[in-house]
Amino acid sequence: MAITKILTIGDSGMKFAGKHLEQAVSYILDREKTQDGRLATGINCQMGKAFEQMAATKRKYGKTDKRQGYHFIISFEAGEVSPDTAFEIIRKFTEEYLGQEYEAVLAVHDNTAHVHGHIIFNSVNYYNGRKYRYEKGDWAKKIQPVTNRLCEEYGLSTIEIEEHGRKCNERYKDWNEFRDGKFIWREMIRRDVDACIMQAESFEEFLDLMAEKGYDIKQNKYLAVKPLGMQRFCRCKSMGEDYTEERIRERIRRENLETYAKRKHGEDSHAIGPVKDEFLRRTKLVGIQKTYYAKICRLRHLERLPYSKAWEYREEIRRMQEVHEKYLFLVKNGIHSLMELIAVRDNLKEKAAECGKERRELYREKKQMEPLFSVADKMMELAPAEKSWQAGDEFFEKEHLRYQALEEQLQGEGYSLEETENLRKKYKDKGSGIYGRQREIKKRLKMAGEMIAEFTESLERAKDRQEEKTGQEMSRDSRSQK
Repeated sequence: MAITKILTIGDSGMKFAGKHLEQAVSYILDREKTQDGRLATGINCQMGKAFEQMAATKRKYGKTDKRQGYHFIISFEAGEVSPDTAFEIIRKFTEEYLGQEYEAVLAVHDNTAHVHGHIIFNSVNYYNGRKYRYEKGDWAKKIQPVTNRLCEEYGLSTIEIEEHGRKCNERYKDWNEFRDGKFIWREMIRRDVDACIMQAESFEEFLDLMAEKGYDIKQNKYLAVKPLGMQRFCRCKSMGEDYTEERIRERIRRENLETYAKRKHGEDSHAIGPVKDEFLRRTKLVGIQKTYYAKICRLRHLERLPYSKAWEYREEIRRMQEVHEKYLFLVKNGIHSLMELIAVRDNLKEKAAECGKERRELYREKKQMEPLFSVADKMMELAPAEKSWQAGDEFFEKEHLRYQALEEQLQGEGYSLEETENLRKKYKDKGSGIYGRQREIKKRLKMAGEMIAEFTESLERAKDRQEEKTGQEMSRDSRSQK
């Protein structure tokens, strides 16, 4: 018996709209779950370039936003089917249901008791640019019947499809019972909550981090979240006493630097790797320095999430290095507050302007010397012929006369060839120095600007949340008075 579950993959809501689609493709093609890639393939696209080809189709038809793709999960009864047979069924299902119209990748995961297959396909039709539409009742009329027929073909049991629009998951009240490997809603939510608690400095930032991961959030009497693809909100308290709103707030407060100091002698995060202690030597930290020092520690000890891949590790490493640079920037410049950061930013702007002025002045000076450099270039071209003439080869007399005339021209300006070349090198070195300083100033200026934006945005979010909370309290008070 096999049941087909349908999930949607939406727009990530960021500049990179296809982030969730790329993550989903990466997840199902995990070589560790597919016998080193043997139980995975692409339909109407190359498996290794599936996401890129899907994205190209979206760009071709100008449909890069909103719904990005669909994720079908076909789960089999434990012990009823071999991975190879499941792969054949999944492949035939994809070819029959999607035909030649949609780019898709499919894979069978055999790392759990329940062998299960994943199919991810583009939301945009490759041939006509139309978007796939799932209509109410399609599961019972078009999708599960294909799964049932293929199960019968391979001698497997089937599930009964009831009429009158009964939802596919009413018979199975909790999707977690299918144990789709690590693709278990509650376990996924727990791990995401744990990771966000480790990174967050406040409950408000925790909510923002969860939202960045694609969660919808409701804050009524109980905190509830809904990941992409889940049909209903899940109350966090239902996942255990460590996941109530009060407990989450407490865990964020307690997740301090001392916790990470204790871990320093334990296991290092295999996702990120160690950071040299000399960079994390804890001096007397003040104000916003604490913020970035804490971020370094939290990034350093992030546990591996169930959907993490190598590319995610690289992203975490990049983030850690970026935060580390910002922390050092704050310490080296003695910045303890937002106002001091703004002052340093303004000073960097002045230095950048000074560098620009120096560079323009150097350019004008060098421009005036271009005629001399042109003469020197011509002499350098004639240098081999001049050397031969000096050695007694009269064949190069014509070149010697030209060389001599150019030399006299330089001397008339008060320079020798060697002095002209030294002057050229001087301008080049000076220009390189100015450019290097300008590049470093721009880098620090960008860093300061990013930190100012981060703190400003954080303050605005905190203000908005406070206003929202106040509004909710006023609304509750109003209802209670009635």
